[in-house]
Amino acid sequence: MRPVKSLKIGGYEVRYPVIQGGMGARISAGSLAGHVAKCGGIGLIAAAGIGMNSPFFTGKNYFEADSSALKAELEKAYQIAPEGVIGVNVMVALSDYEDLVKASIEAGAKLIVCGAGLPLTLPGLTRDAPEVALVPIVSSVRAAQLIAKKWDKTYNRLPDAVIVEDPDSAGGHLGEKLENIGNGDYDQYATVRGVKEFFLSEYDLHIPVIAAGGIWDRKDLMHALAAGADAVQMASRFVATVECDAAENFKQAYIDCKKEDIGLIMSPAGLPGRAIIKNKRQLFLYDEINRTVCATACLKKCTYKESRGRFCIVKALDRAQRGDVETGIVFCGTNAYKAERIVTVQEIFAELFAQEAVVEEAA
Repeated sequence: MRPVKSLKIGGYEVRYPVIQGGMGARISAGSLAGHVAKCGGIGLIAAAGIGMNSPFFTGKNYFEADSSALKAELEKAYQIAPEGVIGVNVMVALSDYEDLVKASIEAGAKLIVCGAGLPLTLPGLTRDAPEVALVPIVSSVRAAQLIAKKWDKTYNRLPDAVIVEDPDSAGGHLGEKLENIGNGDYDQYATVRGVKEFFLSEYDLHIPVIAAGGIWDRKDLMHALAAGADAVQMASRFVATVECDAAENFKQAYIDCKKEDIGLIMSPAGLPGRAIIKNKRQLFLYDEINRTVCATACLKKCTYKESRGRFCIVKALDRAQRGDVETGIVFCGTNAYKAERIVTVQEIFAELFAQEAVVEEAA
């Protein structure tokens, strides 16, 4: 049996090579991230929309509420897993990206994961906290090269790990053009190996390269490790859990959905996203009927903010997180339909690593 190795990112090490993916608008907040860390993985709190549905949000202080809520959720996660490795996912596309990176550091995040854009300035924002591990999300070798060369030249810093996200299977916002998704051209594990080879040949550096998208069970995990990944990122698998921060209706939407209910939708952020799309018509009609105004300016670029195009993403995410899955948007990966019941985070780890537990007991 091929043993599963621990995962070390920067100065932090966890027993199991699993990162729980960040899911915005309080789907992965303090509870989920804390319990994943407690079980021996890396837990991530998603910063996007974290202030919505928090006690800090008055309706008029979106950015202040975001930072305050993020700090509070990190504190909650560390109460669950005091010695755990807990980080934050901060989308580069967010208007308060820099403030959320700062809040993450102040609240003790051990790593910062960034996607939805290239985090070219991230090392500058974290200059005073060199102990915080920095992890960009990419979908191509070229993106990893651009980030590494910029960081090295400007900040004398390189990523502590890289997440390679498969746009053909991952949920939420995707770092690829809509027309390139699902056409059969993308090879995730060739990209994983290409990123590893780049850092080895260019910098003589071995850093963890993590596969994200479509990882559901032990078979998927072992396939990823055998194909060259050092670890996996799993998001959708952790939604239908007791500890997930979403409302029960959101979790039930995963259990109820069928494979054909999952598809692509263009986000007002200008990025395609994968979600449960059977309520697409209601999603688009909601803002038209209710004459929703952009009151938060949560994204740097947004078609709804600029021209009322598509829909208000943060309010759609917030409605779903609270349980309105009829008019809200439920982001998910391609395998979300495999959820059959609500389980605990511990049960998922037991399934993924039962063989390792047997080995440890025998030793």
